[in-house]
Amino acid sequence: MNKFGIIFSFFLLAASPLLAQEQAQKPKIVVGIIVDQMRQDYLYRFADRYSEGGFKRMMKDGFMLKNGHYNYIPTYTGPGHASIYTGTTPATHGIIGNDWYVKRLDQMIYCAGDTTVANTGGSASNGFISPKNMHTTTVTDELRIATQKRSKVVGVAIKDRGASLPAGHMGDAYWFDSKTGEFMTSSYYYDKLPEWVTKFNERKIVDKYLAQTWNTLYPIETYTASIADDNEFEGIFSGKDSPTFPYDLNELRKTNGEFGLISSTPYGNTMTLDFALAALEGEKLGMGEETDFLALSFSSPDYIGHRFGPQSKEIEDTYLRLDQEIERLFDYLDKTYGKDQYLMFLTADHAVAEVATHMISENVPAGNLKTSEMRTALLDYITSQYGEGDWIKNVSNNQLFLNHTLIADKKLNLEDFENEIAQFLVKIDGIKEVYTGTAMRTREFTMGNAMRLQMGYNHKASGDILLVLEPAWLNGGDRGTSHGTGYTYDTNIPMVFYGWKVPQGESSRHVSITDITPTLCMMLDIKLPNGANGTPILEITDK
Repeated sequence: MNKFGIIFSFFLLAASPLLAQEQAQKPKIVVGIIVDQMRQDYLYRFADRYSEGGFKRMMKDGFMLKNGHYNYIPTYTGPGHASIYTGTTPATHGIIGNDWYVKRLDQMIYCAGDTTVANTGGSASNGFISPKNMHTTTVTDELRIATQKRSKVVGVAIKDRGASLPAGHMGDAYWFDSKTGEFMTSSYYYDKLPEWVTKFNERKIVDKYLAQTWNTLYPIETYTASIADDNEFEGIFSGKDSPTFPYDLNELRKTNGEFGLISSTPYGNTMTLDFALAALEGEKLGMGEETDFLALSFSSPDYIGHRFGPQSKEIEDTYLRLDQEIERLFDYLDKTYGKDQYLMFLTADHAVAEVATHMISENVPAGNLKTSEMRTALLDYITSQYGEGDWIKNVSNNQLFLNHTLIADKKLNLEDFENEIAQFLVKIDGIKEVYTGTAMRTREFTMGNAMRLQMGYNHKASGDILLVLEPAWLNGGDRGTSHGTGYTYDTNIPMVFYGWKVPQGESSRHVSITDITPTLCMMLDIKLPNGANGTPILEITDK
């Protein structure tokens, strides 16, 4: 070995402990991004208009799981946020819907509802919020536990459930109050708003955005990834005659919920990021010795998507604008923490179906199931067989809750009664499959909708009859759309990791939404949440 080789070898030996030490360091901050109602195809469909610094940066320099799916039914916002952060499904974490019927109370409850707490800031009616209905820990909880609470966790969203559930039981959460136009929290977290939140609210930033007119970012004739602006499939704001640009927000706010209108515009995303950046600075996240966590949820795409549908120019414009917000976030993180010093992931709480009436107009099989008509037909049948009675206690989330007391009084066998109802309902147009609660509790399903239903079935909370609609069928009206099924249009969502220790690449391997948290736990060397049953994504953890 020559002199140069000896010197170079000595340098490598001397440097190796430093390299090993650097590899062992944790990221300064984890930023989890959930885009409410984002489908995987949105990453490609609008890509030619995305900037290089937003979604494209994540796809190009991060690791993208192209075939990521939800592995349970129903695919709603509350269960989605909970499943991402717990690493398990509603069968275990207990968030089985946004709202659900509680048998012992004979009433509906809200997924993030908690009547034992009160508002801190904002309005009283929007303050009954905490994560108490979520029965397991989250990755954010486990990060706090691992560091003896030295790590900080902050959840931010317009929707309270989009902030509270990801923040876990041990983090802080802030959401937008549509009555006051301010961000707020509850007494579960604070008795008084932190000073930085008060200062943010004093800026009255919502009025700034609602003083604008929402028009397309680029000339509307260049929006070729969407259908005609004026059509009969999209919902219409109160005060307008058609679902068409432009939208005079200052005028529309008067008849569309005042401050709440911001949620149904792309400026809701902008305002959310404004608050998130204020949280990073106000809480000094990422500035301590331990890894901190920002759980950021963009709620506005869901409001916009429900009203206008995935083929609308409003959705196209929303994602072109959200791309700019992602770039703004990247710029802030790069400047504040440095590239590769933060870990980021982006996903969605569910995707979305096409507008059923639009599909029908294109000769694609689709339809809308009228739940009230279905319930009436079923009740008429039961009455004809067994007499008058309050047989059906509740119909919600495509589940039926039966009156067990009445069934027992009539000396009927519950399992036989469930099966008889299932046989009746499966004959109704739009209903593809019907499963009973007894089957969910006593059989193990390993494939298809039955398996996904079982992953979403909670023995204490779920119903007696579970419906699966035909593909492209919805519960709803002629305009707008929804989600909640186990079909790919509702389950296939973005799953992209970026930053600290994340290799560059992509995979078409099928992965589940419950795999995100185990992946994070392996990367951060922390304990898995106590109900987690997902699998680490080895392409990222074992690079």
